[in-house]
Amino acid sequence: MLARKLTQQLGHPTQSLVGWLVKQFLERHNRVLEERAVRLCEIQPDSTVLEVGFGPGLGLQEAVQYLTDPRGKLLGLDYSEYMHKLARERLQDHIASGKVQLFQGRVESIPLPACSVDKVYHCNCHLYWPDMRAGNAELLRVMRPGKLPVPSYLSPARTSAHAQIFCPAE
Repeated sequence: MLARKLTQQLGHPTQSLVGWLVKQFLERHNRVLEERAVRLCEIQPDSTVLEVGFGPGLGLQEAVQYLTDPRGKLLGLDYSEYMHKLARERLQDHIASGKVQLFQGRVESIPLPACSVDKVYHCNCHLYWPDMRAGNAELLRVMRPGKLPVPSYLSPARTSAHAQIFCPAE
């Protein structure tokens, strides 16, 4: 029962004890994964970048550092109201400046126009998408022509000391 509850919380964390444990896990174990995905995106200073499933905002916090041109924009989409709140707090200055914009919603219906994003990355969240085909189609819809998303995930045999990171772009 606890394993099922943890799995549900990984897919849609809520503001609860188990949700807090998921937050702690993500902040401790996903930092390297998020940083690597951001590096693989090769973000340019004036890029428009989208992270799907941003969790507590670690990847957003890393990516915004690359967007030094005033035209650079960072967008985030997460299904969880709790993770949206945490990331909003973490990035409040960047949100206030207009550099970062966060959305709460589903990958199957991203609230952005077609062909509006240069880079898209996501870490582990695709494992929890209810419809992988629809989610990927929506990512391709919002990306500019010729661009590909950067998905990354930890191997199922992950441990804090021996995480295997898979990023198809490598």
